[in-house]
Amino acid sequence: MKTQYDVALIGHYTKDTIVSSSGTRLVNGGAFNYGAHVAARMGLKVAAVTRLAKEDRAVVDELEELGVDLYATYTPQSTCLRLVYPTANVDERVIYVTSTAGPFTPEEVKDISAKAVLVGASMRGEVPEEVIDILLANNGRVALDVQGYIRILHDGKLVPADWPEKERILQKVDVLKTDAVEAELLTGHKDIFTAARILSDMGPEEIVLTHRNGLLVYADGDFFEAGFYPRELVGRSGRGDTCISSYVAARLNRPPEEATIWAAAVTSLKMEAEGPFKRDMKEVEELIDMRYRGN
Repeated sequence: MKTQYDVALIGHYTKDTIVSSSGTRLVNGGAFNYGAHVAARMGLKVAAVTRLAKEDRAVVDELEELGVDLYATYTPQSTCLRLVYPTANVDERVIYVTSTAGPFTPEEVKDISAKAVLVGASMRGEVPEEVIDILLANNGRVALDVQGYIRILHDGKLVPADWPEKERILQKVDVLKTDAVEAELLTGHKDIFTAARILSDMGPEEIVLTHRNGLLVYADGDFFEAGFYPRELVGRSGRGDTCISSYVAARLNRPPEEATIWAAAVTSLKMEAEGPFKRDMKEVEELIDMRYRGN
């Protein structure tokens, strides 16, 4: 019998070299990594499916110590990214790819069964449509981060590109994560409210849209908003991964409005440090009481 999880995360581990005005440092990244840290700290039963080189298995060990069940495929090399922030604007970055761990296969996800599964790819081709179909057949709600489908590898770096299969794939998923720039690329509309409605019309029941100042959710025909309130902005990388994972996890037992606030609060605290969210959940509740109640 398959183990039934609350949340399952699918995506590559990424060895991230982050270059900004404050210096160069190496950070363990990957949407599955950011997401699993949040869900595990929420007390949920969590599975994570990833691909990485054996030399980087420390990230697997760390998640297993948190109680996450890891389904790891070891590859000749990990996906290695170099994220360059050329200005003080943290939303302006260039991502270079020096190696990849290769695409997932249906075999790697066929035994995963969860109430909610989140697909967090780094680039197109990492999680093929046939893998999504297996996840749809074996799991409850399926959430997808659009960055893994509109980002392609070109001349050594990730660049946005048209997504010809978008309407077919979006008809299949329940929750879509995007940011403001990606939403405009997909819909042609700069206004995030208009873009969210259009994306929902393509199939997803819920749209989770991050932007510079916060989070917009479109669910059940209603909009919900919550701002980001980090005391200092240190960890921009992983913002969206943390936001969607905390939203999906919260939606297991909370309505969209509460899940929106929860996700924004978790993400605010995450952005105060590089790497995955490692704060106490009491701090999330304290921030919600201080900044979101009555707002």
